[in-house]
Amino acid sequence: MRRTGMTRRSLVAGAAGLVAAMTTGGDAVASPVRQGGGGEDRLVRGELRGVWIATVANLDWPSKKGLTAAAQEAELIAHLDRAVRLRLNAVVLQVRPTADALWPSPYEPWADCLTGVQGKDPGWDPLATAVREAHDRGLELHAWFNPYRVANHTDPARLSASHPARRNPDWVLPYGGKLYYNPGLPEVRRFVQDAMLDAVRRYEIDAVHWDDYFYPYPVAGEAFKDDAAYERYGGGFPDKAAWRRDNVDRLVREMGERIRETRQGVRFGISPFAVWRNKATDPLGSDTRAGVETYDALHADTRKWVKEGWIDYICPQIYWHIGLATADYAKVLAWWAATVRGTGVGLYVGEALYKAGDPAQPAPWQDPAELSRHLTLARDHEEVGGHIFFSAKHVAADRIGAMARVVADHYQDRVRAPR
Repeated sequence: MRRTGMTRRSLVAGAAGLVAAMTTGGDAVASPVRQGGGGEDRLVRGELRGVWIATVANLDWPSKKGLTAAAQEAELIAHLDRAVRLRLNAVVLQVRPTADALWPSPYEPWADCLTGVQGKDPGWDPLATAVREAHDRGLELHAWFNPYRVANHTDPARLSASHPARRNPDWVLPYGGKLYYNPGLPEVRRFVQDAMLDAVRRYEIDAVHWDDYFYPYPVAGEAFKDDAAYERYGGGFPDKAAWRRDNVDRLVREMGERIRETRQGVRFGISPFAVWRNKATDPLGSDTRAGVETYDALHADTRKWVKEGWIDYICPQIYWHIGLATADYAKVLAWWAATVRGTGVGLYVGEALYKAGDPAQPAPWQDPAELSRHLTLARDHEEVGGHIFFSAKHVAADRIGAMARVVADHYQDRVRAPR
């Protein structure tokens, strides 16, 4: 997940500090809303209230590489306990950050964010523990995978000796200082699906969750050198862009089908950059002037995935404030609400908690009430089924009390996530 200008998530840690106490009448968790009779005692279903827990580059968890298994588990449980205290009901845990795994995968090596050495057994199964401990606390566990990113560098020799990218060097392309699997190769699409489905098959996760990385974000002056794959597989397409979009479409459609075949009840959600296309580019687009349009820049036809019903939910990262001239939160939200209407695809909103109190951000993000206003605005759109906050360390720090304000204004009772 990235940050450049109007685009992505901050990789910079928030200022230190403790989250404000989330109390109502002295009860830090609040009384859950319950329903049912005849002995039933369960939370009613409501909106999704989630938090992303990023593991790539140790953004959120573990706090650093090489901690003991016990220390890693304690940090993870602290994130889950905090989610409960804040009356959240879902965590989105990154379990495949760079073509490696936070479970004992037969396809890919152990993630280096655990031990500092890719492929080294950390001495425990983080995904199994996360699923069990989340469910014990009434939290959903959405397993977050990145399909194509291989490494945040371009040296294959730094990958573990058994890494599939080293065994299949023709699968990999360097671009923008990183390594990526080539989405244009059918064998790559099948492999990354198999690698992710291993977790679906073995763990009772509630959802498969993808972020916004498909074809990489454009880097000025560089070309993604997939000419050979295009030459081999691109016949019948009017241009390379159309072929690339079809490659990503195939990945999404096939993954949705295979998830349903593998384990009933596991949802498939994607959290894209929030602008499909600007209205000036396409009359079906949003009233925005964004510098990135997923359809054109990432070859990700996010609107099509919703309209075709290939996914169960979409969580656009609307990481802008209300009133921003180039991409107004209110206008982007309204566009997505209209887009999902009547499709049966759920709509959750990705919220930029990391911007709250960041001195580099404009004035609206210095106001602790900005995020709360987002949730108030969203209630005018019945299609919105909840929100996910980026990210766990910013939830913990809560620099200016923006998360505390959200909880006080909107999360007065615990509810279960919608299905």
